[in-house]
Amino acid sequence: MEIKRLNIIITLGLLAIVGILIAQLLWTKQAYNIENQKFNQKVNIALMEVVEKLSGEGTFTENPVQNISNDYYLVNVNNEIHPTVLEYYLKTEFTRFQINTNYVYALYNCRSDRMIYGKYVSPNQKNPKNKEIKFPKHKDLVYYFSISFPDKTTYLISSLRFWYLLTFALIIILIVYVYSIYTIIQQKKFSELQRDFINNMTHEFKTPLSSILLASEALNKQESVKENPKLQTYISIIINQSFKLNDHIEKILNIAKNDASGLSLKPQKITLFPFIQDIADNIQQKNENTTIIIDIPENISIQADEFHFNNIICNILENSIKYCETKPEINIFILKDSKGLYLKFKDNGMGIPAKNLPYIFDKFYRVKTKKSDEVNGFGLGLFYVKKIVQQHQWKISVENNSDQGITTTLFFPS
Repeated sequence: MEIKRLNIIITLGLLAIVGILIAQLLWTKQAYNIENQKFNQKVNIALMEVVEKLSGEGTFTENPVQNISNDYYLVNVNNEIHPTVLEYYLKTEFTRFQINTNYVYALYNCRSDRMIYGKYVSPNQKNPKNKEIKFPKHKDLVYYFSISFPDKTTYLISSLRFWYLLTFALIIILIVYVYSIYTIIQQKKFSELQRDFINNMTHEFKTPLSSILLASEALNKQESVKENPKLQTYISIIINQSFKLNDHIEKILNIAKNDASGLSLKPQKITLFPFIQDIADNIQQKNENTTIIIDIPENISIQADEFHFNNIICNILENSIKYCETKPEINIFILKDSKGLYLKFKDNGMGIPAKNLPYIFDKFYRVKTKKSDEVNGFGLGLFYVKKIVQQHQWKISVENNSDQGITTTLFFPS
């Protein structure tokens, strides 16, 4: 049902963006046509004004301006035209009508249709020094001129740059959307495949592991084994390692379950000092050379799921012990401010390289050191801790100490 709903949302989103993009392209095309019409209208009016000034007539029986093509105009003038005067009037009228693009004008003899004079004009170019223009004058000779705009398309596009930028932005958004959806779908498939693999593998492991534990415990009760210290040692190793492997499998199952639907938490009031003291006592019994110093007021309590909070504390303490090259010493203490409560675990371990700190809570991530090669694990402990912390809406951070080891901080907001 969720996949079907996701596909519907993706399809609707894609259709909406494509629809907006098509509408934007149509609007841009329409805006270009409107700008083109406005440009042609302004040019026609400006050239009519030029003709009026050159010929001295206010009314015309026929329109002297002919739009031959999109960017080419012919203008009939019933008078002699001097290039300097024509250029002056063209510049004046084009400036008045805000036609700020390059143009080419040319003068023609009406009788021979021969071009007499031509020039390329740019509104941005500096006026050259006055030069005498030799221009043939003949009695009763009538001239006409042409004008073209070679950069008209570029000029119109530049006037619509906002529309084109918006269209380009929408295209980028569409590409990003499609890529994001593709990535989400691929990630979802990979996540489901990974979860199914983990579930299947862990269940396949638990069946033979349960058989090993049952057989080992039954064997441990045999009289012949009780009388043989070596056999007792070997069976104890098998049982302990089986329980350790079972704990790893349970972690993997919990993480797979959390990815699928989230762990169900049962928060209750927990007094920190006795709770952590019990965990520390159990860990010290297994690791006799470990020193755990607890400096927590007896009246401080929090709301937490007892089972998962116990796992958080155990994971942090066991990591401090496993990654210590000397006699492990862990200080647990409390800091408090207006924002909330800080539970800190300071150890004397080997520390973590600064470049690896941002990734230590990632799934299956393990820092590559000589010690990590000696310590068994899947890189799931801190990932599990981070998940539980997030579900409790707490925060966790790790930093290297100035002298030795690391300090892990659990933050409980007020």
